Formats: sequence, structure tokens, C-alpha cells
Amino acid sequence: MFVSPDFSATGKLIYAYATYTLMMLAYTAINVPYSALMGVISPLSIERTKVASYRFICAFSAGWLIATFVTPLKNLLGGGSEETGFRLTMMIFAIISILLFWTSFATTRERVHPEQTRSDIRSDFRALLGNGPWIALFFSGVFALTNVAMRAGSTVFYFKYYVGDDGTPILLIFDKTAVFLSLSTFAMIGGVMMTQYLCRRYDKRHLMIALTLGNAVAMSAFYFIPPDQYWLMVAIGSLGNFIVGPTPALVWSMYADCADYGEWKTGRRTTGLIFSGAQFAQKLGLAVGAGLSGYVLFLFGFVSNQAQSDGSLAGIRLMFSIFPAVLAVLSAVAIVFYRLSSHRVSQLEHELAERR
Repeated sequence: MFVSPDFSATGKLIYAYATYTLMMLAYTAINVPYSALMGVISPLSIERTKVASYRFICAFSAGWLIATFVTPLKNLLGGGSEETGFRLTMMIFAIISILLFWTSFATTRERVHPEQTRSDIRSDFRALLGNGPWIALFFSGVFALTNVAMRAGSTVFYFKYYVGDDGTPILLIFDKTAVFLSLSTFAMIGGVMMTQYLCRRYDKRHLMIALTLGNAVAMSAFYFIPPDQYWLMVAIGSLGNFIVGPTPALVWSMYADCADYGEWKTGRRTTGLIFSGAQFAQKLGLAVGAGLSGYVLFLFGFVSNQAQSDGSLAGIRLMFSIFPAVLAVLSAVAIVFYRLSSHRVSQLEHELAERR
């Protein structure tokens, strides 16, 4: 993707589309079985929740490292050339990723084996569509990732045009937007670390609903914060991310519980299909959220790199606060229909263990 060939403008665009599409296809082919491993790495729901929490602590930590060091590495390695700097930086990331993928492959094994001896895609799809808890998580995932994409798509605009971030560093080399995103990521990592503690005390379904609604309240508060109250924004943003931090680990462990439920109900364990369907829901949500972001900006009369009208500023503020908060509430409503309590999951584990 980062070779930067000397093509025409149209050729470069085609090259970008083609290489990015191939990269995402390869990444999806890796990520489906990687995610599905969580459903077969242990027959115990509590162990899978631990695995999920460690996964997302590492994922968010890596995301922070990349967001923080891409620009410095690009400048250091490029010698004045952005093309060279990005190419070498991404080459380093690519090599590291291959080593990490191979390590995951070499050091994990499947401990839960399905009862059926062969896969039948029609039977598997029927089993999936009869899995009520999975359907609830599917719709929750669409709403949640639409919320994430819309808020992410409006973050830069919110700080540039509403808060007035002109790129001036306020902490070392970081401007207001970078400090906000960095501290919010740290807060989310802290939230992920609370996952196991919370799961030992509360039902996962109730936790998902409560934490998602808490994050919705934090997001909606941004519509009412004056532009000169930057550190209040940082505090509320970090609080919201801390509250929502456990939810990624929770939801992936809940998908694994859906695999148990499906096997108990139909005798078919469709772990790969459950997790690939979950990723489809997330990609769909991201695509819808990204599309809505552009449409909402257009609808409110946004014009890039100009002083914004009151209408366009209101649209940017709504995209960063009220609209994603509404989507978060819809995500929580979908979780209401997820009917697998922790007690019920324990019963399923016991019965499946007896069958095996």
C-alpha cells in the first residue's frame, strides 16, 4: 500500500483502492479465525472473558503506540520525504505484525471441539439464525460501531472548528486533539483492566447495558460544554472511555457464550460463523457511520478550512455528542434481548461438558 508508485492521479487512486482492498481482505481472513479462537480456547466463560480482557488491553496499548509514534518515525526515517518515511514505518509495522501472528498461531490450541464431524453451511446458517442471543449482539454491534465511526469521523472537526485547536502543542509535542485522544485511550485501557473484577460481581448482560448507557451520558455532555472548557472535555472524555472500556472484552466473550448456546440448542457449534458474522456487523456499522458522517457534514453546510457557520458548528457538535449517544442507547436496547445470564451460561457449560 505504501510503495507510492509514479502513476497518474487516476492510476494512484486505482492502486490505492486495489492494495487497500487486498490488505483488508487478507486481514479479515486472519482476523476471523483469530477472533473465533476465543470461542474454542476454553470451555469456561470466565476464562474466555479473561482472554478477551488481555486481548483488548494489548490492542488498545498497540493502538496508542501507533497513534503516538507514526509521525515521529515517519519524520525520522524519511529524511525529508514523507513517501519514504511512511513506507519504511509501515514496513516495520508489517514485519512486527507477521511475527506476532506467527506467535499467536504457534502458542495457542483449540480445547473445545464441535460435536458434528463435518461442516454443513446450510445447517450452520440455520443454527446461527436460530441463535437469539447472537442476533441481539449482531444488532447491538451495528449500532455500537456506527456510533464509533461517526464520533471518530467528527473528532478532528470538533476540536479544530469548535474548540479552536490550531495544532499548537500544549503538552510536549502534542496538540489539544492528540492529548485528548491519548488520555482517552489510556482511560479505556484502565477500563479494560476492570473487566475481570466487574465480571466476578455482576452479570455480563447487565454490565453491557449499564456501561453503554453511562458512555452515552458522557458523550451527550459534550454538546453542552463551552469551547473554552478544554480540560473539562478531557476529564469527561476520559471518564466515558473508562466506563466503556470493559465492553469490547465483554461483547467478544458474550459471542463465545453464543457458541455454547448454539451447540447446546442444535448440536452444531458454529464458532467461526458466529465470529465472522460479528465482524460483518462491525464492518457494516463502521461503513454506515463513516457514510453518515460525510452526509451530516454536507447537510449542515460544512466547508473545509473555513470559518464555520452556526449551522455547521451545530452539526459538528451533534455528530460528536448527541448522535453517537443515541446510537449507544440503541445498542444498549439491543442487549436487552440478549437472554443469556451468567447463571444460564454456567448451566450450559455443565451440560455441554457432560455431553462431551
